[in-house]
Amino acid sequence: MGEVLSQNEIDRLLKAYSDGELDVDEMKDESDKQVKNYDFKRPSKFSKEHLRTLEIIFEHYGRLLSTNLPVYLRKSVQVEVMNSEAVTYSEFSNALSNPVLLGVVDMEPLSGNIILEVASNLGYSIVDRMLGGVGQPLDKTRDFSEIELLIIERILTICVELLSDPWQNVVEINPRLERIETNSQFAQIISPNEMIAIVTINVRIGDVEGLMNVCLPFMTLEPVMDKLNTKFWYSNIKKSDEIEYTEVIESLISRATVPIKAYLGRSTVSVQDFTNLQVGDIIRLDTKVDQELDIYVGNIHKFSALPGASGDKYAVRVTSVIREEQ
Repeated sequence: MGEVLSQNEIDRLLKAYSDGELDVDEMKDESDKQVKNYDFKRPSKFSKEHLRTLEIIFEHYGRLLSTNLPVYLRKSVQVEVMNSEAVTYSEFSNALSNPVLLGVVDMEPLSGNIILEVASNLGYSIVDRMLGGVGQPLDKTRDFSEIELLIIERILTICVELLSDPWQNVVEINPRLERIETNSQFAQIISPNEMIAIVTINVRIGDVEGLMNVCLPFMTLEPVMDKLNTKFWYSNIKKSDEIEYTEVIESLISRATVPIKAYLGRSTVSVQDFTNLQVGDIIRLDTKVDQELDIYVGNIHKFSALPGASGDKYAVRVTSVIREEQ
C-alpha cells in the first residue's frame, strides 16, 4: 500500500505542478516497474521455503547418521548439512566423476527415485573399516570391486532405512535401496532438463571427510510440495512430540511405587496407658468388624474397603473409589 499524503503535502504538490517545477511525465517514467527475465529452461519449482524445509529434514537425518553409523563402523561419525540448491538434473550428472557411488533409492509411496551420491574416499574408508583397517581411503582412485560394493551396499542400506523417520512429519515413506551405480551414465532416473533439489551433507568418519549429495527430483516431491514448509513441519513436530511425551510420562508414572495405607480404626489413649501396653492387651477402636475401612494412597483418601485375608496375609477388598468431587 502506498504512503498516504497529508493535506499540506498535497497542497505543496499542487503548487509545484502549477508553477511548473514538477514534471508529471518524468514521474511516470520513473514509476515504471522493472521487468524480470524468466528462464523457461530452469523454472523455479523449489522456493527458498522448500529448500529450507529440506535442510531441516536432513539435519534430523544427519543426527540419526551420527548416532547409528558408529555402531557398525566403530568410529566417530560427524554429519553436517552444508547447503541446498535447485538445479537441473543435467547439471548434477555432468558434475559427477567416475568412479562414483550413487545409491538409487525408491521412496514408496512417492513415485520415482532419489539419489544418494557418496564421495569415493568415504566409500574406500567404509570398506577399509569394515574389513578391520583403520579406515583410511586409497591414495589413488580406482574402480570398486564386487566385494567392496557389497560391503558399501550394507552400510548404504542402513543409511536409507534411516530416511523414514525424518520424513514422517511430511509423509510416511518406506525407502528402499534399489541398486548402486558407479557410472553416472547408468543413473538417468529423470529427464536431463528436470529440476531437482540437492542437499549437500558433509560427513566425517574419523579423520576422513567427504560430501554426500542427496538428489531430490521435483516430480518425486510434487505430491507433498505443499507440506514442505516450516510452518507445517513445526506444527506436526509439536503434535507428534505431545503424543510421544504423553506416552512416555504415562509409562513412567505407571511404574512408580506409591504407599497405600489401610486404617483399621482410631482410638485415643493416655500416655500412661500407652507406656504400660503389653503383648496381649486389647485396644478398642472406633470401627466395627463389618464396617468399611479408609484406604489412603499417599496422603489422599482414595478407596473404601472391607478387611479380610489373602492366604496367610491380611488384605482388604476395595468396595468403592473416592472421587475428587467427593
